[in-house]
Amino acid sequence: MKTNNFKRNALVVALLGTAGVAHATNGDQMLGVTATQWGMAGAVVAAPQDAGTVLTNPAGLATLEMNEFRSDMGFGFLNPPRKADGYSSESDLYMMPSGALAFRIDDQLTLGMGMAGLSGMGVDFTDARSDLPGNQTVVTTKQFYKIAPGFAYKINEKLNVGAALNIDYQSLAMYNSSRQLPQNQVFGFGATLGLTYQISDTLRFGAAYISQQNMDAFKWNTTGGRYEMTMDAPQSLQLGLAYMPNPGLLVEFDVKQIQFSDVLDKVTLKTPGGDQVMNFGWSDQTVYAIGVQRKMNDKTTVRVGYNYGASPIGPEDVTNNYGSLAVTEHHLSLGMTRQMSDKASVSLSYVRAFHNKVENSAGRSIELEQNVLNLQISYRN
Repeated sequence: MKTNNFKRNALVVALLGTAGVAHATNGDQMLGVTATQWGMAGAVVAAPQDAGTVLTNPAGLATLEMNEFRSDMGFGFLNPPRKADGYSSESDLYMMPSGALAFRIDDQLTLGMGMAGLSGMGVDFTDARSDLPGNQTVVTTKQFYKIAPGFAYKINEKLNVGAALNIDYQSLAMYNSSRQLPQNQVFGFGATLGLTYQISDTLRFGAAYISQQNMDAFKWNTTGGRYEMTMDAPQSLQLGLAYMPNPGLLVEFDVKQIQFSDVLDKVTLKTPGGDQVMNFGWSDQTVYAIGVQRKMNDKTTVRVGYNYGASPIGPEDVTNNYGSLAVTEHHLSLGMTRQMSDKASVSLSYVRAFHNKVENSAGRSIELEQNVLNLQISYRN
């Protein structure tokens, strides 16, 4: 009986370390979806620069510099060196696609649609729990993509409102020494609401609310029976103030609240032997971001930003998050846009998420740092 209980508890621990595998930047949330957003460290809710705003604040579509059409397409690479109890993960490079379009129907209505990978990655540990017998191998893969058709409507010269439907796709695979759950995928839905308000010639306020993304349950049929688990994505509220003293300078400061505790405090795994509650213990996260954009000349615009959010994982929850090393806090961003012609431009950004380590009283630890590079090609007329 004791042996069976030990095996069952070991399985729960292994699943605790693999079910929540995303660890992007602010918890499991990306700072942005395009190179310009990453270059501003995510401070883009009040004064967005591209069609990617349909994913973050759809009201921003009404403020974009365009006549009829704008396209912003790109991709990024994420390099996240990380460790659990001193063991390094062997997977350390991931690709992040993104793209968005905007169509100005008339002076009041602008339509848009965007797609981006908003969280994901995985881990590949040969042994994530040295205190358990044998090699406690943990290999996981998770992807979360969102497609968002939306619109912005110009109420008057100061106020714009917008909304977008969120169509979500999530896939997950979990492998450990006790259980192999193959790659599976589910769909879900949510919504994004936003507004921008021009306070004065130099100040603009922005706000956006992203609802909780309600996902279908993952279902795995194994030789030992059926497993089920639901992993929703958190709701968030973001407020921002942009200062634009002249056409060549933009400074924006944003505050965002991400409600991780609603979806990643406790997650129930349904197993053939009954329900098992997984205590991830994620706390809500408040994120502060500031970005500065300066137009150097007619061809070149540069950006720099800083983003901070305290880790949603505390020392008391280290052992429950070996596959969820979402502990980075400080981020520094650099970016630039080069105008290639009257209608086309290329943007680049680099973000450094500085190393952070969370350790419990027993000496168990998880640690993470990140390098993120993004490329974007834009066209407008």
